[in-house]
Amino acid sequence: MRNKPIDVMQTKLLKKTGLVLTAALALTACERDDDGNTGATGIEFKNHSVTPALVKKLSGFENLSVYTLIGSDDKLSETPNFVFGGSADGAGLLRNADGTYTLLTNHEDNFAVSKLTLDKNLKPTRGEYILNSTGGVWRLCSATMATQEEHGFGPLYLTCGESGEESRTHAINPFASPSSPSLSKEVAGLGRWNAENALPLHKNAFPGKTVVLIGDDDSGPEGGQVVLYVSNTPGDLNSGKLYVMKRSDNNIRERDIQVNNQYDVEFVEIPNAATLTGRQLQLASVAANSIQFGRVEDLDYRKGSATANREIYFNVTGQDNSGANAAYGRAKYGRVYRLVLNANDPTRGKVECILDGEDRNGVAKEFQNPDNILVTQNYVYIQEDPNGGYNDQTHDAYVYQYDIATKQLKKVLELDPRRNETDAALYNAVPGTGYPQPVPGRAGYGAWEYGAMLDISDITGEPNTFLLNIQPHSWRGDKYKNPDGGTIRVNENQASQTIIIRGLPR
Repeated sequence: MRNKPIDVMQTKLLKKTGLVLTAALALTACERDDDGNTGATGIEFKNHSVTPALVKKLSGFENLSVYTLIGSDDKLSETPNFVFGGSADGAGLLRNADGTYTLLTNHEDNFAVSKLTLDKNLKPTRGEYILNSTGGVWRLCSATMATQEEHGFGPLYLTCGESGEESRTHAINPFASPSSPSLSKEVAGLGRWNAENALPLHKNAFPGKTVVLIGDDDSGPEGGQVVLYVSNTPGDLNSGKLYVMKRSDNNIRERDIQVNNQYDVEFVEIPNAATLTGRQLQLASVAANSIQFGRVEDLDYRKGSATANREIYFNVTGQDNSGANAAYGRAKYGRVYRLVLNANDPTRGKVECILDGEDRNGVAKEFQNPDNILVTQNYVYIQEDPNGGYNDQTHDAYVYQYDIATKQLKKVLELDPRRNETDAALYNAVPGTGYPQPVPGRAGYGAWEYGAMLDISDITGEPNTFLLNIQPHSWRGDKYKNPDGGTIRVNENQASQTIIIRGLPR
């Protein structure tokens, strides 16, 4: 997600592009990426949206199947007036007792959460908002759906506020009545951070405890923190203790963490954290000698055994080497880290940088601000958000696959703004210019990003099946304005898309 004031970001983007997209995207079935097939469980995978999949499959992954799930131009049979909001980011999927599915999605720039009902074939049939901007209060980025099966409590949807250091995390019951979508569900126990995600670990990682990792996407003087919450009661998010991560040798400089070297870390408690302001928490982090990262974004843990569940990966998206990062002590292009927690004490562990975008000749030399992350048993999937505005960007945002065993990094998907299309009636672009307009000074790249990527294989029973959100920030129009009906983001008018991917290894 983008760590900028939204109104400013939108204004600049619209001025740069000179383009507001208001008509529907449409594509006939024969032109779609995949026409459909039946999965092992009988699910009929097919395109459900009138909008084409806005991604390209890259070399080595041509055999993936990509299906559209929903876009902002789609009308659902049970709720035809529902509009799927823009900037789809964090998400969580549940299978219901009757074989249908419930999908919750953060609409980052709407400050809202939508709830979709999908039928047995994953076709959206009903949509509503269970949190609108009045209750959302802040930009809502990544999210985690906690469940009894995986985390030992729930279902509870944890979605972080990221509109500055005074933001908080919401905890939402996905099946509560949506009659009051303006009702805020803040969790004081997790503190106030400019947070991207609050990740509860698997219940087997530390049995009998609730352990939550939080990524602090802060680019200010204190940097971004890796935050730890620990309670000795499963499911307790209020009465535990809050900590920030420091190196045991007290070195606070991010780029002094060298690639593939392990460093001892410990988490220092911040007393009475639930009562502190965000400013006080930042100052307490400095006093604790916390590592000052260049915007800690999404986090996820490795799936499998309890040992694997204590292996956490997180993205640092990076920030320009000016202002608070003038000394270039933090990442600019972005990094990926592995954090392994001590089996007997979650407040101790080892951290290492496994991918370094600062090395423009290295394995991750093409990194453009890694943002969202997904970890399976054997792979780390990394999604880019090229938000830095650097003039050396060379591609639209990638999804990368990192093989944990071999340390190989491959490119899986690239966002497809369909710039080569010239049919203005089809894409509502100015004739001959394509969709969307390139952004001056950025070689036409960087206007779009990814949201959440979820492994839904176990939920659906279909192996190697994933959900991916897309944020095409220049796709806008009045008909997408304020779909959640809240009072804070009344002029927000972006559209977005969710797709299904089959064939990716786990």
